[in-house]
Amino acid sequence: MTSGIRWRIFVLQIGLIGILGFVSGFAFWGSNFATSTVHDQLAAQQIYFPAAGSPAITSLPKADAVAMTQYAGQELLTGQQAKVYANNFINVHLDEIAGGKTYSQLSTAAQAAPTDTKLAGQVATIFKGTTLRSMLLNAYGWGQIGQFAGYAAIGLAIAAFAVFGAFLFEIFSLTASRKKETNARVAPSPATKARAVA
Repeated sequence: MTSGIRWRIFVLQIGLIGILGFVSGFAFWGSNFATSTVHDQLAAQQIYFPAAGSPAITSLPKADAVAMTQYAGQELLTGQQAKVYANNFINVHLDEIAGGKTYSQLSTAAQAAPTDTKLAGQVATIFKGTTLRSMLLNAYGWGQIGQFAGYAAIGLAIAAFAVFGAFLFEIFSLTASRKKETNARVAPSPATKARAVA
């Protein structure tokens, strides 16, 4: 390998180490930012899962009760918890309020019957519940982004270390080959040794 090609490889490796290191650091920062923001925003709401065995959990359909029980009594602080609370608790109660009708459907019905106070109450409750559910699912989405950014950061860091290892190997190989060349130039040839003995 010529020295020109070897130096091009060195420059490429140094560039890759810098790029991978920077992107890895940025991904770690993004992961931490998303995860900590989700945590802080959820903590500010002070939402707690119902206690294990409480009627709030036992009255749910079996699959929803099982999903809720894993976080029973805990404060809602993560995106995954937000997803469970939104889908397995709030959504169950929203379906019970008006037979599974959406806010849009109830609102349309309420506009057609402006004097129906029961329907107006259902519309208000569905609106609040749907809004809270959508905010929790948004927190879940950002929590997932933070998690995936963390995985990407780890992968990029491993790639940066792999390229750095290859760079060190190239340096070692260059040093070893130069040492061999120097020793070959300095070492006397067999003919010279024979003359010296004679």
